[in-house]
Amino acid sequence: MAGRIVRYWPVVFSLCLTYASTLGMNVAVGMRWVGTWACGPQLTEPENLPPASLKDNTLRQVVYVSIGGSRLRVQLSNAFGDGPVTMNAVHIAVSTQRGAIAPETDRALTFNNSPSVTIAPGDTVFSDPIDFELAPCSKLAISIFFGTVPTDITGHPGSRTNSYLAPGNALSEPDLSSAVRTAHWYFITGVDVLASERAAAIVILGDSITDGRGSTTDGNDRWPDFLSRRLRANPVTVDIAVLNQGIGGNAVVSGGLGPTALRRFSRDVLEQRGVRWVIVLEGVNDIGGAADETMADRLISAYREFIREAHSAGLLIYGVPILPFAGSQYYSEVHEKARQKVNDWIRTSGEFDAVIDLEAVVRDPANPAALLPAYDSGDHLHINPDGYEAMANAIDLSLFSR
Repeated sequence: MAGRIVRYWPVVFSLCLTYASTLGMNVAVGMRWVGTWACGPQLTEPENLPPASLKDNTLRQVVYVSIGGSRLRVQLSNAFGDGPVTMNAVHIAVSTQRGAIAPETDRALTFNNSPSVTIAPGDTVFSDPIDFELAPCSKLAISIFFGTVPTDITGHPGSRTNSYLAPGNALSEPDLSSAVRTAHWYFITGVDVLASERAAAIVILGDSITDGRGSTTDGNDRWPDFLSRRLRANPVTVDIAVLNQGIGGNAVVSGGLGPTALRRFSRDVLEQRGVRWVIVLEGVNDIGGAADETMADRLISAYREFIREAHSAGLLIYGVPILPFAGSQYYSEVHEKARQKVNDWIRTSGEFDAVIDLEAVVRDPANPAALLPAYDSGDHLHINPDGYEAMANAIDLSLFSR
């Protein structure tokens, strides 16, 4: 059934686009919105809150996009707010270095033709579409001049990217490099481009390994970043976007940081624009935090739910075996047994549409329960940039021409 859905997906989408255009929804016939950048939002923990008040100040945030386009929109979220957030104005520009922008590219966004927007608690909004030349694998600066800000802030702590907080309205300032820095994102959750029907997105659902723990701040050397650059260099996949939906400390079934993967699957996967493929690399925090021996079965049940939901939406879903963690705080013989049970199921059950065996890439042949020392970030759990590049290089790009 899933194969038939995927086969007729372009026809269905074309009909939807035609209907949307008749409603004046700013979508040209033959074009559609595809995500080029995204992050998974959560309630920001106290230790990850902004370094100073956002109220009446400007926050410039930088994101690394995958595919390019000439028309875009930005998604903003107050999903976890305990009150409304008001953004007096929001600008975008090409990011040049650190907190600097190319001034000639500075553009003001609008929201229902207004320069400001107030987002109610629990709500998410898109800016109005805007003409903007966005290059593939480039950096976009999103600058927000805030008004009222709730106490509970929606954010993404594991940005691996510096943001810049300046006093007052500094939206068009060419360089905020000397402003207060914080390596977190707040309120921004997506950037979409208007793209041709051949364009589509890969959503990677994961934890800190996908979020980029062990990578370089401002270096864009997470494994999804390396994968995006490989896709861009391959003519067959040049229009395939990568949406990194990793959340550091996240769990699949219970506990962890942020909403569990089961709870956020609809929001962070199914609701992403233009998604056609899903990659799942998550479960190590469940295994490491488990106090009983049933976690392997609970993870397998959750993966089956992901597969059912993905196939019902006409998506292909690929599983990644859980990476080794011997020597880390998570390791014990019981935890390793659970990891092996889950990985055996991922590899042999045939329930995922394909298996991307990144575990085999990063494990130590001399000690398969552990990471290869050359790829170990130092905590025996997370990968360093060399390891992330090796992971991305091992992925068969033909999986994304199906």
